[in-house]
Amino acid sequence: MLLVLVLAGALWGIGAVLKTPHRARWLMIGLLYVLVLAVQVALPEGHPLRMATGESPALWLILGGFAILVWAYRLLLTRLRNRAQKGEAKAGDAPAPSGPFSDTELNRYARHIVLREVGGPGQRALKNAKVLVVGAGGLGAPVLQYLAAAGVGTIGVIDDDVVENANLQRQIIHRDGDIGVPKVFSAQAAMEAQNPFVTVRPYHRRLSEDIVDELLADYDLVLDGTDNFDTRYMVNAAAVRRGIPLISGALTQWEGQVSVFDPTNGAPCYRCVFAEAPAPELAPNCSEAGVIGPLPGVVGSMMAVEAVKLITGAGASLRGEMVIYDALYGESRKIAVKRRSDCPTCAGVVAG
Repeated sequence: MLLVLVLAGALWGIGAVLKTPHRARWLMIGLLYVLVLAVQVALPEGHPLRMATGESPALWLILGGFAILVWAYRLLLTRLRNRAQKGEAKAGDAPAPSGPFSDTELNRYARHIVLREVGGPGQRALKNAKVLVVGAGGLGAPVLQYLAAAGVGTIGVIDDDVVENANLQRQIIHRDGDIGVPKVFSAQAAMEAQNPFVTVRPYHRRLSEDIVDELLADYDLVLDGTDNFDTRYMVNAAAVRRGIPLISGALTQWEGQVSVFDPTNGAPCYRCVFAEAPAPELAPNCSEAGVIGPLPGVVGSMMAVEAVKLITGAGASLRGEMVIYDALYGESRKIAVKRRSDCPTCAGVVAG
């Protein structure tokens, strides 16, 4: 077997010296593998050439099977990456909705338009709005569905996860056939099927400090449905820097909460209320603590309502207030939240 490995290394080295493409080098090594396997099968046991090349075909078959698995895995990753890049490029090139409402749109949004607090101008504001949703999971699923159904013209969604079987108990925007598909593309397909008059921008990547400011620059409202404090603090800080409202929701087991954080308009930011992240054992995520399936739908729908109210100017938003909903006992309560003068994130923001 050592002889075969030496020959393979020699072929690769000669290819490198001659600057042969990698594909051609792998092809030569593949031909060597086939030749060795043929020697193992064709020659009788004990033959010197067979002994020099491994003695048994079983080892080479196992090695070949492992190589095929690695190749298939790399091919799958490449295809998913290309699909993500094409989806983002397509979304980035798509123009924002504009122009008058079609008859179909007027009929679709009629229940909004007849509402005194929304009307035609409010529906127009929804069509012109650009909203970013961080996370396409438990909270993101209902948020995205209702924003699309409401006619929000441009909806961005960023998430680096793929759909898993365990998600389907509560993340109802995804289907069984979407298992293994990036969540942003599964959500995009469902939203566009729900309402072809909206533009969906999927970003299949993890939100990071490197891109958060550039990403939020394209939007005038952000909704955060993530399940970790690092991301929440990062989104909050970027929203404060951009001067745009942040609608944040959270949930665990049977309880959920939602609030609008907007220092530019006198409300606290997220860090004003949650100055420090709690210890992990005090704030476990859904996979650790569990969550009742319909709860994300309740809280996510509340977040979507707040978004519609902020965009249309209807009613009173949850600026400076937080709603806490207890599904187990069917209770909800509202508490006041205030800005902190020593908040490291928004202390220098002057309310307009």
